[in-house]
Amino acid sequence: MTRRFATLDVFTTQPLAGNPLAVVLDSDGLDGAAMQSIAREFNLSETVFVFPPDEPRHRARLRIFTPARELPFAGHPTVGTAVLLALRDPSAADARAFGLEEGVGIVPCVVETLPDGSGGRARFKLPALPEYLGPGPEPEVLAPLLGLEPEEIGFGRHRPSRHGTGPRFTCVPIASAARLDAARPADAPEAGDGLYLYAPDPEGTGLSFRTRMFAPAMGIAEDPATGSAAAAFAGVLMQFEALGEGTHDVAIAQGQAMGRPSTIALQIDIEFGALRSVEIGGAAVLVSEGALRV
Repeated sequence: MTRRFATLDVFTTQPLAGNPLAVVLDSDGLDGAAMQSIAREFNLSETVFVFPPDEPRHRARLRIFTPARELPFAGHPTVGTAVLLALRDPSAADARAFGLEEGVGIVPCVVETLPDGSGGRARFKLPALPEYLGPGPEPEVLAPLLGLEPEEIGFGRHRPSRHGTGPRFTCVPIASAARLDAARPADAPEAGDGLYLYAPDPEGTGLSFRTRMFAPAMGIAEDPATGSAAAAFAGVLMQFEALGEGTHDVAIAQGQAMGRPSTIALQIDIEFGALRSVEIGGAAVLVSEGALRV
């Protein structure tokens, strides 16, 4: 059977930057084992399989696979697939709003496409807020795993911590962007966690950070852009930053150390001292289209 697919670069406006994504549009009849094999064949950080929605009022149901396992939710697959589905929409509207059914629940998306059909921008609201999973290991434990010195871990009030939005992350503050680039992680300290390193962005303004993400348990040596980790990072900022009431925009730059620069827009809304909502946004560009004979 011939199945249509597309590849996109996500969290970037330029092809061959950002985080590459494969989306299989004709997924009916594929079981979990077949989808896992196709994801290994693409060998990208994530591959998305699109199915008709369970509820007709939603746009589609998604299943997301890394080369090693299925994920209940991931950010760059959500942004990239939302842009692709909007580009495939026969309506003439430049902006569209719809829900995507994922393992964590319904993900509400808003998409604006480019007139030439080359890509667009999408943002989505998290269906579940990030969960605090406890403190991370002490710097003395983390330092040898990262190829750094203990005093290079932490800045301001920030200390290692664990947060999750489905996928779980050990979040490690690094004292400077230079030391962030120098880190050479051997493994994540917690089994099954992604390892999310972050530092203040010396070129940014306001709440701006540079990040790196490693997930050996998911088959990802290093990821150029990670929306689910950015979502978990909202919990980090709530824990360590003195954020006041209202909406806070956070700029996240990732992928520089890999030569695939990415830009993720994180928006945090706080009401009565508590996290009310989290949105993730970014651009995606269409790179290729083809067919699988599976």
